[in-house]
Amino acid sequence: MRMVFRWFGDGNDTVTLDQIRQIPGVEGIVWALHDIPVGEEWPMERIQEVHKQAEAYGLHLDVVESVNVHEDIKLGLPSRDHYITNYIRTMEKLAQVGVKVICYNFMPVFDWVRTDLHRAAGDGSTALFFEKALIHGIDPMELVRNINDNSALTMPGWEPERLAHLTSLFEAYRNMTEEDLWNNLEYFLNAVIPAAEQCGIRMAIHPDDPPWPIFGLPRVITSQDNIRRFLKLYDSPANSVTLCSGSLGANPENDIIGMIHEFHDRIPFTHIRNVRVFDNGDFIETSHRTQDGTVDIAGIVKAYNDNDFNGYCRPDHGRHIWGEECRPGYGLYDRALGIMYLWGVWDSLGRSRIAKEKEASTV
Repeated sequence: MRMVFRWFGDGNDTVTLDQIRQIPGVEGIVWALHDIPVGEEWPMERIQEVHKQAEAYGLHLDVVESVNVHEDIKLGLPSRDHYITNYIRTMEKLAQVGVKVICYNFMPVFDWVRTDLHRAAGDGSTALFFEKALIHGIDPMELVRNINDNSALTMPGWEPERLAHLTSLFEAYRNMTEEDLWNNLEYFLNAVIPAAEQCGIRMAIHPDDPPWPIFGLPRVITSQDNIRRFLKLYDSPANSVTLCSGSLGANPENDIIGMIHEFHDRIPFTHIRNVRVFDNGDFIETSHRTQDGTVDIAGIVKAYNDNDFNGYCRPDHGRHIWGEECRPGYGLYDRALGIMYLWGVWDSLGRSRIAKEKEASTV
């Protein structure tokens, strides 16, 4: 397991590279050029700038999250070929600085949805929260205002310049079915995966968050069956999954441990985080500690260990603790605590395996 940490860039993150390198076992950053509009080709000089920044602190930038997919590609519009060409050109540039994995998603309009960015918990911490009943009655524009008014830092997937066209986006998706979205996703894969193979890059799709339709918009990367279908669309190691325990864990019916055992060779990158799901469908993000949520984090780490996972792992969203002022979900303290919990489970499994091998060798 290769530990990495998401970083939003110099001047766009409250966490510094110097702090990241001090977290035990962290070897690289998960990054992107968040100010480049979706669909535009990334400038090589900007990519090299981030490479130099990370290299100065002994960190690699093997994982990019995300090179976002333009809505015209998801909608299947004639202009999609132009944006796919830009995507491939960006990928080719990223390969030149050693990028190995590109995490992306294929969610219409919203990359993720929460109704509260700072829901208070009993211990004084706050965390991202999803209120299921509220989504059914809230205007999407009101939700956008709530998200963007809550932070001085832009939220990934909620860029104001893109969401300024929310009304026309919803109109464009009005008659789209899940099958239409599947077809447009397959078109994208058929164009991009051969280029990824040539570049030595693995494209790793992120599950939908949460894993069900929102505001009537179709969503397809939601379950074990759907991930299985996705991987069959283009059968190549370059077509893979970013398995996110928090996104999939919002639906308690998802068997995340079973997914790891089935898809482990197609998971180059994993997000590990915990959520507590309530009986009414609401959920709140918690610490990474297994018993603090409803996701079996210890079991998930064991499943990766059982399959000799050597891909990239990052702690996903953390709580906001100890008065830290940060981008919601992306502070330093709780994510660093999460890393140490994950390492603790991983290391204990390794010691147990060694002990069993010694015992077997003496029998």
